[in-house]
Amino acid sequence: MAINTAQYESILHQLDGRATLVAVSKTKPIEDIRALYELGQRDFGENYVQELVKKQALLPSDIRWHFIGHLQSNKVKFIASFVHLIHGVDSASLLKEIDRQAAKNNRVIDCLLQVHIAKEETKFGFDEQELAKLHELPELKHVNSTGMMGMASFSDDKELVRSEFAYLRSLFENYKGLSILSMGMSGDYLLALEEGSNMVRIGSLLFGDRNNDTGFGL
Repeated sequence: MAINTAQYESILHQLDGRATLVAVSKTKPIEDIRALYELGQRDFGENYVQELVKKQALLPSDIRWHFIGHLQSNKVKFIASFVHLIHGVDSASLLKEIDRQAAKNNRVIDCLLQVHIAKEETKFGFDEQELAKLHELPELKHVNSTGMMGMASFSDDKELVRSEFAYLRSLFENYKGLSILSMGMSGDYLLALEEGSNMVRIGSLLFGDRNNDTGFGL
């Protein structure tokens, strides 16, 4: 499917500089990513490490790659040299491994702490009590926890979704020094914007429905 240029421009107009658009390019071919790049998009999100590594090698070096999937500690080393932002950090042990791999690459890696805000038990993330305990960790010199992210319930109940976003915003505001509040995807990003999101992740509205024909054997 060709890039929906009109939709892309419409989304940028809606964001109006209030939020960063991360184009979710997982399972999408190089050609589609390059087409959106040519329109000026620089932030792209991937959730498979193998696919991200291969795409990063084939596409322009000024792309800011976001890892948005559930990251396993043993896979951090493959993206530590170039990843722009790791979304969805959901455990202290993962933070420690990111710090270790970042040190090996002589860089600081920005991360978002994932908070469990949805009703579904399948969603990953810290709860409020676990967040509060993170200050007990030894100093991590090569990790910058720059914000929070969360995924709302997959529901048509807009008030439920709004309440989950509002809860995450309230947590975010309780922690000083954070700059990124990432919430909102293709189906709920407008609600997320209303509740204070400054980073949204949108895929299907730009690239069409996901498929597995990436050419990367995944």
